[in-house]
Amino acid sequence: MSVTDRPNSAPGVPMIFPPWLERFQVKYFNPAVRPFARYLPGFSVIKHRGRKSGKEYETIVTAYRKGNVLAIVLGHGKTDWVKNVLAAGEADVHFIRKHVHITNPRIVPAGGDSAGLPRMARLQAGRAGVFVADIA
Repeated sequence: MSVTDRPNSAPGVPMIFPPWLERFQVKYFNPAVRPFARYLPGFSVIKHRGRKSGKEYETIVTAYRKGNVLAIVLGHGKTDWVKNVLAAGEADVHFIRKHVHITNPRIVPAGGDSAGLPRMARLQAGRAGVFVADIA
């Protein structure tokens, strides 16, 4: 299966990881890590609302911060949490001891202009799309 044929691939936001890894992560890894993810370095929890249901969700992500910019590399492509936050225009992100509110969400396509992003996001921006938002 080519990268463009994967379920979450979108123009400029390819799904780099194979679909089986995403299913494993959603079914086993995320539930095991969720209770303490906000206390582990490197992990963050993004709280968002469903576009259709309005239900609140918490998704474990790896977020990078530089000043008032938050960046999340989209290795799984344009997933539901990305669509939810783009539709809502805002969300809350919980780091180890920090809670921030993000606004103005947007996607920098793979290979796009990554100037001003945190270093780790810039390194990965050549192959993957990057979710970028401003910290309010």
